[in-house]
Amino acid sequence: MTVLKEPTGPSVPLSKLAPEAALRRLELTVVRRLEGFLQGDHRGLLPGPGTDPNDARLYQPGQDDVRKMDWAVTARTTEPHVRDTIADRELEVWALLDVTPSMNWGTEGITKRDLGIAAIATIGFLSQKMGDRFGGMIMRQDSIRRIPARSGRTALYGLLRRMLDEPIVPDHAEGDMTLEAGIEQLVRTQRRRGMRVVVSDFLTPGDSELDPNVEPEWERSLRRLSVKNQVLAIEVVDARELDFPDVGEMLIKDPESNFARYVNTSDEAARRRMNAASKAQRERVRVALRRAGVGHIQLRTDRDWVQDIARFVLSYRRTAGMLHTPPQGVAR
Repeated sequence: MTVLKEPTGPSVPLSKLAPEAALRRLELTVVRRLEGFLQGDHRGLLPGPGTDPNDARLYQPGQDDVRKMDWAVTARTTEPHVRDTIADRELEVWALLDVTPSMNWGTEGITKRDLGIAAIATIGFLSQKMGDRFGGMIMRQDSIRRIPARSGRTALYGLLRRMLDEPIVPDHAEGDMTLEAGIEQLVRTQRRRGMRVVVSDFLTPGDSELDPNVEPEWERSLRRLSVKNQVLAIEVVDARELDFPDVGEMLIKDPESNFARYVNTSDEAARRRMNAASKAQRERVRVALRRAGVGHIQLRTDRDWVQDIARFVLSYRRTAGMLHTPPQGVAR
């Protein structure tokens, strides 16, 4: 993958997304107490008489089972709605993947988009237990595609394959979908408490603000998502977004807006200013994610993503151990 050619397909095969052998000794320990307080791990695998109905939502052709149609809500709203059930499972993980044009960038053999899928694969293997379900939402420039949550390794591989096969969104594609709207849809449609993973570069088209005290437009939605869920924000960046190379005159274009400008990267002062602006931009993202109270991992296309996630998981495990330890003198 180079900066001179737009991607036409995945830049990494499914078999190399997440080496399971490197993850067998690791497990993603949840930090906050969720439904059932994770005691006993599982209460049941299939919906039964005690299963609670979930909220109704709009029917998505080709993705929802028509047998789950809520005819009462459909009649009142004149739009087809389905109603999901909340199965008696302990943990449900949902991942929101940003595949807008800015995620197509990549100069180290892998695009940011495919690095995000690799991160989802790694989190999926780490959080997988019997009965736990993993679902996905793919945020395009014009819509969001929902992949139902299912349990099992085969289902996880199926989800990853569908994400890899998702058509590449071309530059300047029509649509007004934003990361804020994608997170809000995740808040509205998945009401049961669980783990939520948001994978994006967290860049907003046209936003040139560098002051960390100014909230990005997606911060409030992310804060709402973290009220009832454990949220993990995975920020994917390319090495050349942080350290501009000395390659002479270069055309810099924003794939989601009309911005385009020639920059002489051989000018050390200009390169230093660009690197400083990029660093300030990433610092603003880091501060916003911290204010939102979510876990934050930054993955780079020039580093081993499995090692970075493993390092984060080990630190998270220590945090979870401290939070789940009862006070002195109190039995568990």
